[in-house]
Amino acid sequence: MAKLALNKSSLARESTQLAEYRRFLPSLELKRLQITAERAKAKETLARLEQHYEQRFADLAAALPMLANKHVPLEGLVRLKGVERSEQNLSGTVLPVLGEIDVEVEPYSLLARPHWVDPYVDGMRELLRLNLKRDVARERIDKLIEAEAVISRRVNLFEKVLIPRAERNIKKIRMALADAERDAVVRAKISKRKTAARSAEERMARI
Repeated sequence: MAKLALNKSSLARESTQLAEYRRFLPSLELKRLQITAERAKAKETLARLEQHYEQRFADLAAALPMLANKHVPLEGLVRLKGVERSEQNLSGTVLPVLGEIDVEVEPYSLLARPHWVDPYVDGMRELLRLNLKRDVARERIDKLIEAEAVISRRVNLFEKVLIPRAERNIKKIRMALADAERDAVVRAKISKRKTAARSAEERMARI
């Protein structure tokens, strides 16, 4: 680390940096508050989706005990065809956003399959969508937690390192400049007295 120069140029530089740190810190704090609020919202969303998924799954299992019948082929009947995803930029943090979900149902004969296949298809289609929403909600939470940690480290850097160090440097430089100014005044007074004494001696010598 370079040695601190105890002069006016260094004082101006440190003062400018301190002003920038203090100006930048509130924006970091605001960003952290936004991320924290969004993380809390994402956790609530995930909890709601988890509850909805578990409830829907339980309802489907209770309503269709005949799903245990292995003689009715159900595999591949409902499948995911496509998912649209976009991004949301929240204070510099890129978050996933779930768009349209395209679920495909394999055509089947209403006469060849029992009547309960229809509610099964509807239930599986809904569970598939809920599961995708849960995945995106978890991904958002992970990214928000990571972003919050990064911003918190930056806030701590400004609050506990950069700002205090700049304040200490400014105080040190000002004290050094004040000492130098006092020393200069003392030297000037001593020089003035010596000059006056020499002048007096010269006048006495001429007499």
